Amino acid sequence: GLVLGIYSSEKDEGAAQFTSAGDAFDRLVSGKLRELLSVCGPPLKKGKTRIFHGLHQDFPSVVVVGLGKKNAGVNDQENWNEGKENIRAAVADVSVFIFSINPINGRGKTAGRSFLSFSSLDETNPVLLASPHIPAESEAWQKGVLYAEGQNLARYLMEAPANYITPTKFAEHIEQKLRSFSNVKVHIRPESWIVTQQMGAFLSVAKGSAEPPIFLEIHYLGGANTNDSPLVFVGKGVTFDSGGISLKPSSGMDAMRADMGGAATVCSAIVTAAALNLPLNIIGLAPLCENMPGGKANKPGDVVRAKNGKTIQVDNTDAEGRLLLADALCYAHNFNARAIVNAATLTGKQSPFPAHFASQFFVSLTGLW
Repeated sequence: GLVLGIYSSEKDEGAAQFTSAGDAFDRLVSGKLRELLSVCGPPLKKGKTRIFHGLHQDFPSVVVVGLGKKNAGVNDQENWNEGKENIRAAVADVSVFIFSINPINGRGKTAGRSFLSFSSLDETNPVLLASPHIPAESEAWQKGVLYAEGQNLARYLMEAPANYITPTKFAEHIEQKLRSFSNVKVHIRPESWIVTQQMGAFLSVAKGSAEPPIFLEIHYLGGANTNDSPLVFVGKGVTFDSGGISLKPSSGMDAMRADMGGAATVCSAIVTAAALNLPLNIIGLAPLCENMPGGKANKPGDVVRAKNGKTIQVDNTDAEGRLLLADALCYAHNFNARAIVNAATLTGKQSPFPAHFASQFFVSLTGLW
């Protein structure tokens, strides 16, 4: 199938405008696409679609989707381009739609599915493959693919079961992703190192779980001068948050596997920076542990000592994120940073933000360069 976008007019009475790929395809079919759109209803609004069959032998289905205003511009509060986000969301949704209406191997299986990487069903589900309609746009397309792979890495880490993404396995997964880059160093700091750093706040959270904590430290040296001050990204990495002694309600607690969303987005951003060979120096810091109600867990009223010597009284063990970040942010000041950015799922209620935050925040992080 083929997905084509069309922008709505800046004025209500103006004519809609195809993307360059839409214009190219319309010329290929001698203007039939534009003609069909003009007679089959009102102009397409953002997110609305029309599907056509039989326009071209190479494409059984052609879907035209509304992209909203072409000059939507940058949302200063969210720090992202609204027009590009409209395109991303529209193409993703419509690609899955096209795949779902075309039977695969006679079984009608589709790629429009939820997270199935750990399901036996995954073996029978085909993979959706996409490519640009205009070959000249392949360079921009490949850049977009790298951004998407970074977003999907963060989503994978957040959605994967907590017994698959433990602190150790999280660190190993990121190390594997960065292994091929000569200008990246990955340090998987064990519990013994955390002790020597006197990160008592971080350790107080980790001690309630049988899973050992990890302090993941990533150095990406992409700048022309590797001694230039780096950006430092710090991400909360609680790979499962039961709440500790201040136990969360059981309903929906499985979503607490995503309480390492800050670490997931920070590490994925650095993986993507390396893939894009960005001319920057970046350091990523991710304190990784579980927050569990084991026999050594923090108790309400306990007093713990952070890396900088400050004492902290723990009133609620489900407020563990700030304990991890306190020590990690203190450590971040060792690097003469240009700026320090921290990301975390610090929530007052049951659930952290859903996995789509991974893509939203990822765009904000990458926007820094």
